[in-house]
Formats: sequence, structure tokens, C-alpha cells
Amino acid sequence: MIESEDIRVSAKAIIIEDNKLLAAKKEDEHGFYYTIPGGGQNHSENLEQALIRECIEEIAVTVKMNRILFIRDYIGVNHEFPDHARRKVHQLEIMFEAEIISGTPQNGSEPDNGQISVEWLPLDKIENYRLYPKALIKHLKNFSEFTNAVYLGDVN
Repeated sequence: MIESEDIRVSAKAIIIEDNKLLAAKKEDEHGFYYTIPGGGQNHSENLEQALIRECIEEIAVTVKMNRILFIRDYIGVNHEFPDHARRKVHQLEIMFEAEIISGTPQNGSEPDNGQISVEWLPLDKIENYRLYPKALIKHLKNFSEFTNAVYLGDVN
């Protein structure tokens, strides 16, 4: 994360196959939790390039970017992570439906901080996982019926 008052733009991949979500598994003092792959856009890089690069780095797959599914603000001072508030983190995440076009999901050459592994989470049991952002859970439960992009707001 950045350490300034800038807003960071991030491209994230929602990869669903066989009614399962591909997620990065991490661990903290409360146990295991999951995030979707992706990360910050670099200067002179478009969102599609950022998404492809981040998926190669984090989960060792090349993806094809499809439609926008979710947009989320994350303003650290409004959430439970004191380090994010202190560093004035503000991230705008654009989450795309993506499909794997090559590679096998596993930890990539530059896994996300704290990433242990890559796992497929069944959508019919998604509420049993500590997935961030939490606001995704209700939308992913009914993913087969999902049609329009959703602005999630400033959520964690």
C-alpha cells in the first residue's frame, strides 16, 4: 500500500470456474482469510495490463479481462486496520470478471503480502469463508443471476 495521501487504483480479478471463486489464502492473528487476486496499477499501465501482470505475479496465470463487476472504495481511516489509517490509505478497486487463458493457479513469482496459497472457494458455501471485501459475499452467493456492475461503496 502507498504511504501518502494519493488514491491508488487497483485492478482485481473475479475468476469463477465450476461455481468456485479463485482466491488467495492468507493468515493473520484471527486465522485464515481470503482475497481476490490483483493489485495496484503502475504509471503508464492501463487497467487491463495491470490485471494481467498482477495475476501472473500473484497466482501464476494469464487471464483475459471481461466485464466490470464491482467497484469499491477502501478508505483506511474508516475501517478496522489502524496501520491503514495511519498511512492514509485510500484505494479504488475495479473488479473485473476474468477467465484463465493459460497457467495453473498457484503462488506466483511475487505473491501478495502474507499469501500462503491459492484456493478455489465454492460459491454455495462462500459465506463460510472470511473473504475480503466482505461485501462481495452476498453478490457472489447469487453470481449466476448477476447482471449489472455494482458500486460497493467504502467497505471492507
